[in-house]
Amino acid sequence: MVMGSIPEQVDLAVIGGGVGGYVAAIRAAQLGLSVALVEKEKLGGHCLNYACIPSKTLIKIADIYYEATHSDQFGISSPSASVDPKKMNAWRMDVSKKLEEGVAYLCKANGIDVFKGTATFLTSNSVQLTDGVTLEFKKALIATGSQPAPMKGFEFSDYILDYKRALMLDYIPKSMAIIGAGYVAVEIGMLYAKLGTKVSIIARSDILSRFDREAVEVIKDKMEKLGIDVFTGATPSSQTNGSITLSNGKKIDCQLIVVAIGLSPYTAGLGIENTKVKLDEKGFIMIDNQMRSSDPNILAIGDVVGEPMLAHKAIRQGIVAGEVAAGQDSSFDNLVIPAVIFSDPEIAIAGSVEEKEGIRVSKFPLTGLGRAIALDSKDGFVKIACDGSGTVTGVEIVSDEANAMIAEAALAIEMGANIEDIADTIHPHPTYGEAVQEAAELALGRSIHFFVGKGKAKK
Repeated sequence: MVMGSIPEQVDLAVIGGGVGGYVAAIRAAQLGLSVALVEKEKLGGHCLNYACIPSKTLIKIADIYYEATHSDQFGISSPSASVDPKKMNAWRMDVSKKLEEGVAYLCKANGIDVFKGTATFLTSNSVQLTDGVTLEFKKALIATGSQPAPMKGFEFSDYILDYKRALMLDYIPKSMAIIGAGYVAVEIGMLYAKLGTKVSIIARSDILSRFDREAVEVIKDKMEKLGIDVFTGATPSSQTNGSITLSNGKKIDCQLIVVAIGLSPYTAGLGIENTKVKLDEKGFIMIDNQMRSSDPNILAIGDVVGEPMLAHKAIRQGIVAGEVAAGQDSSFDNLVIPAVIFSDPEIAIAGSVEEKEGIRVSKFPLTGLGRAIALDSKDGFVKIACDGSGTVTGVEIVSDEANAMIAEAALAIEMGANIEDIADTIHPHPTYGEAVQEAAELALGRSIHFFVGKGKAKK
């Protein structure tokens, strides 16, 4: 479907209507460019339709159900609580539909021509669309994202799913084995375990191997409480319909298998060989800090340019790309890209909290936080790191609502804030956000709700 008339030439052709692509298109249109947006499936891409939004929607639903059936300590007993998986799935699908329609409205309102289908580069100034139309452009933006990486011997089928299909089930499986131990595996695993699925996670090394082990241990403890079996230091060697055999000889019975071993850049069929765009050894498009590829007419953003594969990174890159395409001297010069794992509790990180020479790290446990005690969510902490001058270099939060709290940390790092700036900022009480302030005060040796020693506080 095409919105508006088919242009013979546009200022900017955006290939891929995910969160990065449509944001770039809108920003360029705001700056007066004529824009064409090509999307083969749904506007909003994987984030709105298959990944970010659906997973967090279902996680919230699972949390509600789990809390309803595990709140005896609050005097709440609901033994008859049940889940209607078809209604749950219908809600999840409707949320994505509404967001997709919202993106379509914004594109129309900004005068963006939207083409349904694919685009293949003919030259560095033209692409051919699915319907055979040739679209000429002054600049093009590749925002095609990524796709679930396949695994040999575990090809996708009716019972071997990628993360997209795992988030579109209209029933609750009795058992599920997840191959992979990154944030996708953790989120999906905890989600279904709370709904009653027997979940097994197969980790080549360990759960969330790239993350701070103190934070991960909190998550692993909750996984154990949820009955999730984690098989570390093992790889799947074979499978049949109903079971997986591991490299150590163990066998896991499972109704479904979810392969969550990572993502691959989506460049198939783009005709990149007809341009001057270069790829790195892993197949990602190489760009500079202005989102420009090695082809002067072509920019690229999002998952297709490499790690970190996060929607908010793509959104920021999309804004930069839209402005660069319009002739502005914008660049992706952000100091930090925050990350959130929607586990239970959540893990959020901005910058680094690794202890090394010249960096000091303070940790405030949630056992000293009033709101965490009141809501029985004391498992977690806030770490804050600063250099010798007191400049904040990193914050890690393991807590409920960490997803909202981490924005303060990202802003502090971007602004070059001092540890005292956070400590002296009044944080509302009683909130989880106070833990960030408490961690900053602890770094200054003056924490009120964590004993630092009488007469030992810094003056």
